[in-house]
Amino acid sequence: MSLSAPGRRPNERPNRSGTDGGPPLRSKVTAALAAGACAACCALPLLIGAGLLTGTGAALAEQMLLAVSGLLIAAAAGMWWLHRRRASRAAAAGGCGCGGNGCGC
Repeated sequence: MSLSAPGRRPNERPNRSGTDGGPPLRSKVTAALAAGACAACCALPLLIGAGLLTGTGAALAEQMLLAVSGLLIAAAAGMWWLHRRRASRAAAAGGCGCGGNGCGC
């Protein structure tokens, strides 16, 4: 009995390079970190209520978390855009895609 996914050979690694048109793994990880920073920012009122943060500390943490979240989202979008650009260039150089003699590979 094989535990590998159907349609894959037993020793074949799953496709994590993002060549299926989706975002690459590094972009997904960066976006997940940005979501974590947003969640931490939303948890600040609970931390203040529990007495773990003072008002000044919360104000500084809020500004820092918002800035980090924005930078991470911008980085994830940039990595995805760069990945799509490289993939389209590779497809055009490989003769794949729509050309003068029809579409397809």
